[in-house]
Amino acid sequence: MAGKKKDTEGLTLLGKPSKPGKKLEAFPNRNPERFYLVTLQTDEFTCVCPVTKQPDFADIIVEYVPDKKIVESKSFKLYLWSYRDKGVFHEHVVNNILDDLVKVLDPHWCKVTGEFNIRGGIGITVEAEHTRTAEAKEAVLF
Repeated sequence: MAGKKKDTEGLTLLGKPSKPGKKLEAFPNRNPERFYLVTLQTDEFTCVCPVTKQPDFADIIVEYVPDKKIVESKSFKLYLWSYRDKGVFHEHVVNNILDDLVKVLDPHWCKVTGEFNIRGGIGITVEAEHTRTAEAKEAVLF
């Protein structure tokens, strides 16, 4: 039971009323000696065009090989929600998400993909990747 208590130590959003925000939280990885893949996926991401203010909708897929930390999913949901009314280009938002995850997690490997819905006849998919440990990437991507 003591290990579970320590896992939630420092988490301020889980189990409490909350609102959108840029605070990403993490808990300890109990298997840092193993390369394994964590995938987070949502089809509910929204932001707005920085020029027209029209809404943009996307599937966001995050894949990562954790080292010492794992992202807490409620904080990630609130983080993504904070983009809802933000004017941002697709390429920038995907790279921002990657940078923020890397800053909090320092993962062995991380890839963020944004598959944006077609607007004006053009669909845009953006992939951004961070590799700290090439062996981790090779281990999980066959």
